[in-house]
Amino acid sequence: MSEYAITVDSVSKNFRLYHERNRYIKAAILRGRRARYEEFWALDDVSFNVDHGATVGIIGSNGSGKSTMLKCLTGIYRPDKGKVAINGNVAALLELGAGFHPELSGRENIYLNAAILGMSKKDVDRQFDSIVEFAGLERFIDTAVKNYSSGMTVRLGFSIAAHVEPEILLIDEVLSVGDQQFQRKSSEKIEEFRREGRTIVVVSHSLGALQTLCKEIVWLEKGKLRMKGPAAEVIAAYTGGSYTQHAAKDADFRERWGTEETRINSVELLDAQGAPTTRVDTNAAVQIRANITAQTTLRSPVIKVYISKLDGVVMWSTTSHRAEGKVGNMQEAVTATIDIARLPLLEGTYYISVACTDATGTTEYDHCQNWVRFEVHQTDLFEEGLVAVPSTWHISRQAK
Repeated sequence: MSEYAITVDSVSKNFRLYHERNRYIKAAILRGRRARYEEFWALDDVSFNVDHGATVGIIGSNGSGKSTMLKCLTGIYRPDKGKVAINGNVAALLELGAGFHPELSGRENIYLNAAILGMSKKDVDRQFDSIVEFAGLERFIDTAVKNYSSGMTVRLGFSIAAHVEPEILLIDEVLSVGDQQFQRKSSEKIEEFRREGRTIVVVSHSLGALQTLCKEIVWLEKGKLRMKGPAAEVIAAYTGGSYTQHAAKDADFRERWGTEETRINSVELLDAQGAPTTRVDTNAAVQIRANITAQTTLRSPVIKVYISKLDGVVMWSTTSHRAEGKVGNMQEAVTATIDIARLPLLEGTYYISVACTDATGTTEYDHCQNWVRFEVHQTDLFEEGLVAVPSTWHISRQAK
C-alpha cells in the first residue's frame, strides 16, 4: 500500500478566459486576428498529501480553486502541470445530479450511476433495496429523475455513493440540499466511514462543521496553497483569529464572530400564527425576528438578514435600509421583524443568518451565521430547483 491515500504534487490547472470570441470564420478573417483571452490559473503549484483513513477539509473563498481541486482528484480535470496520485477506489459527490440521466427513472439511474462508480450489476441487485430505503424514495423510484426535487436527487446520489463502500469519498457541499432527517442519516454514514478508516475529503464554507469533522484542513487562496495543518490552527489563521475568540459552534453548523459592540440575543423564524417554527411549506407566510442589544452607543448601524444553503449560496438577503423605521443611533435593545408574505423556496434545508454592522458594512459588530436551521416541505413533485417561480401553463392546439 502506498504511504498516502492521495498525493497532490505541484498541481496547476489553467483555463482561458475569452474577452472577445470570434463566433464565425468570417469574423476571424475580417479581423485578421485570433480571439483575445487571458490565462487564468485556477490552481497554481499546489502540493499536499492525505493519509489513509484521514478526514481532510478544504476551505477558501469563492474562486479559490476548491472545486477545481476536487475535480482534479476525481479525474474530471487533468492537471496542466504536476500530477495527482489516488490509491483506492473513489466515490464523489461533486454536483447535484451529476451522472444522472434526467429521462431515466430512479431505478434505471441507480444501475447507471453505480456502474459509473465501479459496482457490478450483481452488487447493485444485492444492495438495491438498501439504496432506495436510505434515499427514502420508495414511492418515486420508477419516476423519471427530471421530475425529482433537488433534495430527492441529492439523496439518491449520496445513497448510491455510500453503498459503493469507497475507500476514498470526495464531497463538494452537496449534502446541504437534503432535509434535516436525511442530513442526520448522511452525517451518521460519514461518521461510520470515519470509524471504518476510509479517507474523506470535504469542501465546505461551514467552518464549524469542518472543525468538528476534520483532523486537518487545506486552505486554498487564489489557486495557491496558503496553509495545511490541524483544523483549529488553519481556521484560526483563515479568520484572522476571530473565529477562535468569538465563535460559538454547535452541531447545527453555527458560527459567530464580530467586535462584540452589539449582541444578537435571539433569532427566530415564525409561522403565520406567530409561533416559532423550524418547518414550513413552500410559499408559506413567515416572519423573521431578531433581538439585538448595543453594548455601547452606535451611530446608524445596519442589520442584515439572509437565507442561505449550508454551502454559503445566498438565496435571499435584505437590510434594515428597507425598514419603515430606521435603526438610527442604537443605545439599547431593538427588535427587527421582517414579514415575508410567501417564502418561495422548494424542498430542502436552509439557514437564517443575521449580522449587525456599521453604516458602511465594513465592520461587523456581531455576526450569527447559520443561526436558525429550518426545513421547507414541498408538496408539488413536478417543480425542482431551489425557488418556486409563479407560472401558468397554456397549451393550444393548431387547427388542421
